[in-house]
Amino acid sequence: MHPERIYFEPAVLNYELGRQLQAKYATVPWEPIESHNNIEKLRKNPNHEFPRMKRLLILGVRKSLKYTPNQKVSDFLVPYTSSGCSAMCLYCYLVCNYNKCSYLRLFVNREQMMDKLIKTADQGEGELVFEIGSNSDLVLENTITGNLEWTIEEFAKKERGYLTFPTKFDRVEPLLALNHRERIIFRMSVNPEEIIQKVELGTSPLKARLQALNQMAEAGYRVGMLIAPVVLVDHWQELYARLIEQLAELITPQAKKKLFIEVIFMTYSFIHRAINQEAFPKAVELYDQSLMTGRGRGKYWYKETVRASGEEFLRKELAEKLKGIPILYVV
Repeated sequence: MHPERIYFEPAVLNYELGRQLQAKYATVPWEPIESHNNIEKLRKNPNHEFPRMKRLLILGVRKSLKYTPNQKVSDFLVPYTSSGCSAMCLYCYLVCNYNKCSYLRLFVNREQMMDKLIKTADQGEGELVFEIGSNSDLVLENTITGNLEWTIEEFAKKERGYLTFPTKFDRVEPLLALNHRERIIFRMSVNPEEIIQKVELGTSPLKARLQALNQMAEAGYRVGMLIAPVVLVDHWQELYARLIEQLAELITPQAKKKLFIEVIFMTYSFIHRAINQEAFPKAVELYDQSLMTGRGRGKYWYKETVRASGEEFLRKELAEKLKGIPILYVV
């Protein structure tokens, strides 16, 4: 990513990473802001400006370091070095949370965040797992900051705890030779190639993602895979049956030995629809009234009978074609 403009809290220049980014992007316009959380003129942009806003970079100091308990792959969801993304997945839950402001925000106080991770891991009962990528794609962020490389090696120096993060990108080469000491759980998100091309705009193709998963497994990382989100477009059974065939064909035996699977069905919202209709007028319509129902204020998810049928189909396909690989959960 080469940003079109950088908005920054002046305090970021008190940090080493902030100064490094200032030097790296010296030719890009920099504009000071009071808070990364509320850039008023960007919030007022019309919906059709959404793709252009994805070319912006926001720099700030993360103030809230509150961990959220989690009972899936990790014990805690951890606010970490970025939020948002430069990709444009049409269903992204960050769009729902931040309206048009789901651009990439980077936080320069990584040492403070690492200190809390290490202290929490040391004080925990048993080996805790920390999800550091729930609000961003750290593989993508790493191409700008190098934060993921720094994070893996710093955390791996310690004796307790594990870090995990998901990605839709294949740019893992800088991670392969790191001394991770098997304290990192790398998780690749996958979808049928047709959905990647039409819905997960700006992300890596399926085969490149699977190659990256294999490379990480060969480099000794623990690995997982998310089939996420499951999008029930026309002929979705055919698309997901073919996807699972490709997973069986292209994932190496070494990776399969370590692999676990998560399955997450898509949720959507009124905000998504409003932005997508103006920003991507030719994009596929993800809202289907016959399949979806309300879920809280302005949000939609698949009806329980529809989701249950989808889960039954996917479990059957996975059992037949990826026999023995555990499915941690389906939601």
